[in-house]
Amino acid sequence: MLKIEHLTKTFGEKVAVDDLSLHIQPGEIYGFIGHNGAGKTTTIKAATGIMQFDTGEIYVDGHSVRTEPMACKSVTAYIPDNPDLYEFMTGIQYLNFIADIFSVDPDTRAERIHRYASLFELEPSLANPISSYSHGMKQKLAFISALIHDPKLIIMDEPFVGLDPVASHSLKMIMREICDRGGAIFFSTHVLEVAEKLCDKVAIIKAGKLIKSGTMEEVKGDDSLEDVFLELANEQDIIPHDNDYTGGGGTGGGLFGRGKTSGPQLLGSKKGLFGR
Repeated sequence: MLKIEHLTKTFGEKVAVDDLSLHIQPGEIYGFIGHNGAGKTTTIKAATGIMQFDTGEIYVDGHSVRTEPMACKSVTAYIPDNPDLYEFMTGIQYLNFIADIFSVDPDTRAERIHRYASLFELEPSLANPISSYSHGMKQKLAFISALIHDPKLIIMDEPFVGLDPVASHSLKMIMREICDRGGAIFFSTHVLEVAEKLCDKVAIIKAGKLIKSGTMEEVKGDDSLEDVFLELANEQDIIPHDNDYTGGGGTGGGLFGRGKTSGPQLLGSKKGLFGR
């Protein structure tokens, strides 16, 4: 579903991602972990078509992100860690706007909005302006908008940040349901306990290089994922950064500098309707 082959991205003399290869199969929840500045957000932005990369290839459902961007984006949803939505709209206006972009018919969109808004306990607030929403409510609205066109691939950057326990449980349930239907999920996280319980496979990146990947059992063995990550992270000195080189990885900055990253990028935002 998502194939990353020999991805390299540099910023000046700094190598943010160094010859990275990953393959996320249909039906898999794939976790992507690493310290701040390791290259997670850079990889994610390249995979979603938001950021150009130097060398390598990325394919989504068999289509090249470089040469067939619209085919890739039509089956993908991207949720950044800090969604920046059209706050002058109400929640339901925004969801209908996204559904219009993806040509989702009225009956289907109504069913999906009702289901996911109920699961995330957001339905009573959909008539309110997004400007009145808390961070957690905006995150929930971003999730619903990402699911409205039934994407085959969902890419998320720190999706559990800002969610209450009920919403977090609902998201994990939805993630598993999507993969059981043949979809795939690729997400970064610092919550290693969640990754250990939820993911089918995991990749650990350090200083732009892939240092370990595979099934959860292959990666952690008899240890916890946290123990394995700390052991690998301490094999050589690491200087933590507040963000990835693109300005992401925790603050929502990115392609356009230190400002917030719009979300979901592939669905419509202040930065461009299709994440350009």
